[in-house]
Amino acid sequence: MSAKGPREGNLEAPTRHPLDWKNPEFYDATQLDDELERVFDICHGCRRCVSLCESFPTLFDLIDESETFEVDGVAKQDYKNVVDECYLCDMCYMAKCPYVPPHPWNIDFPHLMLRAKAVEHQRTGGKTSDNLIASMDTVGKLSGIPLITETINTVNTWEPARKVIEKTLGIDAHAKLPPLAKRKFRQQLNQPHKPSLQVAPKVIAGDRTPGKVALFATCYVNYNEPGIGHDFIAVLEHNDIPWAVAEKEVCCGMPKLEQGDLLGVEALKRINIPHLLKLARDGYAITALVPSCTLMFKQELPLMFPNDSDVLEVAAAFWDPFNYLVKRDKDGLIKTDFKQELGSIAYHTPCHGRVQNVGKKTEEFLKSIPGSQVHTTERCSGHAGTYGIKRESHEHAMKIGKPVFKKMHEANANYIASDCPLGALHIVQGIHQFYNTDVQQAHPISLVRKAYGI
Repeated sequence: MSAKGPREGNLEAPTRHPLDWKNPEFYDATQLDDELERVFDICHGCRRCVSLCESFPTLFDLIDESETFEVDGVAKQDYKNVVDECYLCDMCYMAKCPYVPPHPWNIDFPHLMLRAKAVEHQRTGGKTSDNLIASMDTVGKLSGIPLITETINTVNTWEPARKVIEKTLGIDAHAKLPPLAKRKFRQQLNQPHKPSLQVAPKVIAGDRTPGKVALFATCYVNYNEPGIGHDFIAVLEHNDIPWAVAEKEVCCGMPKLEQGDLLGVEALKRINIPHLLKLARDGYAITALVPSCTLMFKQELPLMFPNDSDVLEVAAAFWDPFNYLVKRDKDGLIKTDFKQELGSIAYHTPCHGRVQNVGKKTEEFLKSIPGSQVHTTERCSGHAGTYGIKRESHEHAMKIGKPVFKKMHEANANYIASDCPLGALHIVQGIHQFYNTDVQQAHPISLVRKAYGI
């Protein structure tokens, strides 16, 4: 075959085209329906992605139950049923679809679903409950307020109150929610954007890594589980790595992206990027302890704002935390004075970590700790951001997670770990629900601190 002949897209590195969301045609409902029909017809003829999220089984059921057994037999108003089941994990694009660019069919299923969500959000403004769930800082600011924090945490575990919340806010009464922290992470830092050591260590850049790290705290670490952030700082300080946090931050925007609220994403970007840009230009490796947040800055914002040099500069400085630690170790700049064996770890690789294409860096680092046995599961947990807690999708989220719950339960491990704290919470709930077993949950970076004995 000629080198210039047609090839399957997955025989070459996928090419992701920018999201043309500023173009008025992006929001044209007729053009959207035409593109949905085109892509759905290709998916119907392939069906490789049926084992991923519920979008594909929903689509194929609509087709198979239609009069024509083809996409033309599906009512266009039912396309929304497919769109609503997509939570933008990107796994179909990155791991399954053979027709992604540079294939001439140019299939980007997640971005098409995002377009459909954006058209719906522009038309309706979104559900009030969805908009509230996606406004992480609005809810998170209640963290650390005496009495209010305790009241919210009590309500979130009280069955009668949860039923009321389900009816009013659309949060499933059975979905496990993380408690609000008694004090926010950023409140707990004595010097919010300076190292906590008395004398800051010398900045030592390696061949592969910058010599200092800046942490984007994330909503989850800041409002729900500050201990994860403190564990990361402890690991950095143990390895003589200077650290900082941004002077100011708000939500990365991923929850609003999931709702199709692209203007909401842009508003958050305008706040975050200037502060992160200062750190990038000062030579920091910027990172976040939630993969979705890292992905937002590394991939989603650059695809939304491909001509914004500031966004691209921040993206180039952003690291997965364990990718940084592994490469730092290869630079010979990570200490190996581990004092405590961790034993068996059932580790889950979240989808938003996998699609960053940095490899299994968390698994690699955990396996390097003496006395650690890591059992890795590479499959969607089903949580998928706000999808896992919504009334209309929580049951589906638990169904999607069943293979993960089963495998991680059978590992009979000392710890359940995932880079995604909410995914881990979902897995712990699933193991308890289906196997009546309580397991110990820990973020991988918390396990590293434990192994160091610091």
